[in-house]
Amino acid sequence: MKDILHLLKEGNKPSLLAAFVNLLLGIIKGIAFIFTGNVAMFAEMMHSLGDAANQFFVFIGSALSKKAPTKKFPTGFGRVVNLVCLGAVLIVGILAYETIIEGWNHIQHPTESTGLWITLSVLALGIILEGAVLLKAAKEIVTEAGQRTTILTALPKAFKYLSHAKPATKLVFMEDSVATSGGVIAIISVIISHYAGFSAAEGIASILIGVMMFYVVGTVFLENARGAIGETDEQMLNHIAHLVSDDEHIRDIQKLEVIKEGEFLHVELMAEVDATLSFAAVDDIRDHLMSILLSQKNVSRVTIAFDEDDGVTNWNHIADRPESLKTND
Repeated sequence: MKDILHLLKEGNKPSLLAAFVNLLLGIIKGIAFIFTGNVAMFAEMMHSLGDAANQFFVFIGSALSKKAPTKKFPTGFGRVVNLVCLGAVLIVGILAYETIIEGWNHIQHPTESTGLWITLSVLALGIILEGAVLLKAAKEIVTEAGQRTTILTALPKAFKYLSHAKPATKLVFMEDSVATSGGVIAIISVIISHYAGFSAAEGIASILIGVMMFYVVGTVFLENARGAIGETDEQMLNHIAHLVSDDEHIRDIQKLEVIKEGEFLHVELMAEVDATLSFAAVDDIRDHLMSILLSQKNVSRVTIAFDEDDGVTNWNHIADRPESLKTND
């Protein structure tokens, strides 16, 4: 039990916060939908409940992914978070489909909703709360990228460094980006429907929100599918190749792999050294490289092997060192 509680403490905090916020909003929006019959509110309710469910699962997955390797699972549990994210987006996909269908039905058979100020108040509350979660996730993304930020620069910087974000944090950021913008769309549609008499506006808003949800589904699904299979981190691969090549004893790199394991990176290196070096000297080289590589961001496991220099250059595709990683040497 203590191990489980310890793991949960290591879970992705933005995911847990987002889960509780969206659950609260889903309940409030559901009550508002019952009293108003507003279709845009229905779409927002479905979106919030879907986000609450999968963000809770993502929190659990991010916690389990930090479980230490065992004899049965020697490479660890890093990819659990990818598998959980894959399951989570399927829930969003189902709710997105229902949201679009409900919107289409409303366009074909528009009905007038009531409780304008109840609807607007609930949607505004949703924008404020989901916007706060979005801002927290944005700050975490920027922090994970090793950058400083303020309230005003958090969102633009988060979009800039989104590709470097942890899977769980990225999912929260994308979902709450859609949730916040969806709330704005819903408010606009309600105002148009009420004051312009164009009732189909709410149905159109519902379809737009559903389409945005599908965009999140597609993007997150593809990214986590690659993560579950085992994707190379090209930027870190290039960075680590530079670090290894900087060692004066390394003659060449036969093989180098940097594989994403959820939030972590596993490095496998086969390097060539001078055949005249003693075993003790080679062991010192290994210890030195091991220390450097394990100090790099998100690198959790390193395997190093050596072979004698064969005089043939195997590794000749090192690009310029990434600017954002130069300080990690």
